[in-house]
Amino acid sequence: MEALVAIAIGVLTGTGVFLMLRARTFPVLLGLTLLSYAVNLFLFVSGRVVVASAPLTDLGLATYPDPIPQALVLTAIVIGFGMTALLVVLALRAIRETGGDHVDGGER
Repeated sequence: MEALVAIAIGVLTGTGVFLMLRARTFPVLLGLTLLSYAVNLFLFVSGRVVVASAPLTDLGLATYPDPIPQALVLTAIVIGFGMTALLVVLALRAIRETGGDHVDGGER
């Protein structure tokens, strides 16, 4: 299971970095989104995913997941959504101003 999660994080990170290096605004936006998904998955997994266990309990269970990474992931999702909305508005404004979606404002 750990190998599958590590591969998923690696694929998301690699794809996100690859898309961020593109010259168009939409792939850059998708790359940032995929990179934020990779970070969210990494934070979530760092909280010891435990199957069939309550998040907080006083029943004396030996293993329980850490609630701090869950709170960090929830906060990161909200911040990532706000960042994505801002970048979409900036990209649309840049397309309207320059007439194209090239990141530096011109075609080459």
